[in-house]
Amino acid sequence: MPTYEFRCRSCGSTFDVVRPMADASAAALCPAGHDDTVKLLTTVGLAGRAGGDSAPTGGGCCGGACGCG
Repeated sequence: MPTYEFRCRSCGSTFDVVRPMADASAAALCPAGHDDTVKLLTTVGLAGRAGGDSAPTGGGCCGGACGCG
């Protein structure tokens, strides 16, 4: 199940909620009970190739695409 990150506008705390994708846009209460929260945009970075090789596959810095390598 995906984890979604939220921030409370009332107290400023950041917290995670695990829920099905079907409920991704549902409101979430902060741990302190405030209901003025906003879902944060988070990204996941994965590198590697199928077969267990964890070496970068190029395209990122310093995979050669940025011109620095």
